[in-house]
Amino acid sequence: MENDRPDRPIVQPIVIACIVEDSPQVNTFESYQKIIEEALSLPVEERALIADSLLRSFNMPNTGIDAKWTQVAKRRLQELRSGKVKPIPGEEVFKKALERFAK
Repeated sequence: MENDRPDRPIVQPIVIACIVEDSPQVNTFESYQKIIEEALSLPVEERALIADSLLRSFNMPNTGIDAKWTQVAKRRLQELRSGKVKPIPGEEVFKKALERFAK
């Protein structure tokens, strides 16, 4: 398979055997390749939503952890609203993060 888009990885077609309702069925990876190619053509925000959905499907929610993060988020929001902390523009945060990790 030739890669006419060097900025995107090549997904090699393979054959996957699976059993559906006790009858063997052979599916090619080409259908999955098409899904991946279509997803890669989407804007970054939509790809992020797809990636998030797929990653969430691997991990079951943990209500204890979710409750703790909710408490943290509420506390931070209250700190912002009260003026206890000052917001930092996202551009500045990302600039500092890129500088830190570029080292």
